[in-house]
Amino acid sequence: MNAVQDDIAALEERLRRAELGPDPKFFEEVLAEDVVLVGQDGQPFFAKRKVVEAHQPGIVPKFTRVEVSDLKVVDHGTAAVVTCTGTYESAQASVTLKFMRVWVKKNNRWQIVAGSVSN
Repeated sequence: MNAVQDDIAALEERLRRAELGPDPKFFEEVLAEDVVLVGQDGQPFFAKRKVVEAHQPGIVPKFTRVEVSDLKVVDHGTAAVVTCTGTYESAQASVTLKFMRVWVKKNNRWQIVAGSVSN
């Protein structure tokens, strides 16, 4: 892997840990203010605030296990495209989802500017 791929892979690992935490500050930092996310229904939404709020710590952790597999990082210089599969377990259920994220380097830091999730 090259330096961009290493940087993004490290950020993806931090994202995995932030899901498990949960750690809303991480999402506040890495999601661009105008991030475009496409949900499982195929509809885009512009809701950084909703993502940050969804990752507020509660009385018990939301996820007991978060695993990422098939992580691929395509380097485009000041942008990178990530595809991966994530498995999320809680006390109530387990779900496996596929993700695509677009990271862009702005002001000398990487941010997610777009992403999608599907079954």
